[in-house]
Amino acid sequence: MSEHIVHFNWDLPTVAVFLFSITLLGLAKGGLAGIGVLAMPMMLLVMPPGPAAGLILPILMIQDVLSVWIYRGKWSLPNLRLLVPSACLGIALGFSLFALLPTGPMLGVLGTITLAFALRGILGPKAPARVPSRPMGVFLGMMSGLTSTVLHQGGPTFQMYLMPQRLPRDTFVATGVTFFFLINFIKLPGFIWLGQLTREGLMAALIASPLALGATWLGARLVSRIAPERFYTLIYWLLALVGVKLLTDALF
Repeated sequence: MSEHIVHFNWDLPTVAVFLFSITLLGLAKGGLAGIGVLAMPMMLLVMPPGPAAGLILPILMIQDVLSVWIYRGKWSLPNLRLLVPSACLGIALGFSLFALLPTGPMLGVLGTITLAFALRGILGPKAPARVPSRPMGVFLGMMSGLTSTVLHQGGPTFQMYLMPQRLPRDTFVATGVTFFFLINFIKLPGFIWLGQLTREGLMAALIASPLALGATWLGARLVSRIAPERFYTLIYWLLALVGVKLLTDALF
């Protein structure tokens, strides 16, 4: 599929948007889940989806390595054992139907569900911690893998499974960064096959890696300063912004 690769010019606006997007992704990978949702839409302002994904994926993988090291050993293994295999099903489905799935309606449905879930957490009384059912975990894990592959938006459905559990702050973050570290590597062969991971993108990721790692470290430092009792409130608000952004993308 290499004949479908689209190249782009490294002009000043493209470089500026690329560097700002990397910073947002780093803050998200450091633990401010949700803030990175603006990265891909911003990249689409200056380049087509294929090259944008080809640039973003290696950056994410670089940041994933640092995030996993920062939060090493703090993840929730039972959650990963359920969600990662489920996400693999979604990834396989996403690559199988990559050209057939309607992006607009998918963004609309995902945005509506995400916003409703976030508003329930913001406006409703604090619910006691609970672990959603195993079938729900399989479904949400699969949807996270699917939407991560097709829309580059796997976070909302993943968080819908973890947030009701009210895990400790660092456990929540560690489970998230480890989950996406694993599925990004699992997605890698598919993106290579689609021609979205190019030598040009890899070189750009290598050059930008100091900024990518610095932003990730800064995100982790900011999270460490947030009181655990306020952490989930912040995440619900960020998730609400994600829902609004997804709906906006679907409508416009």
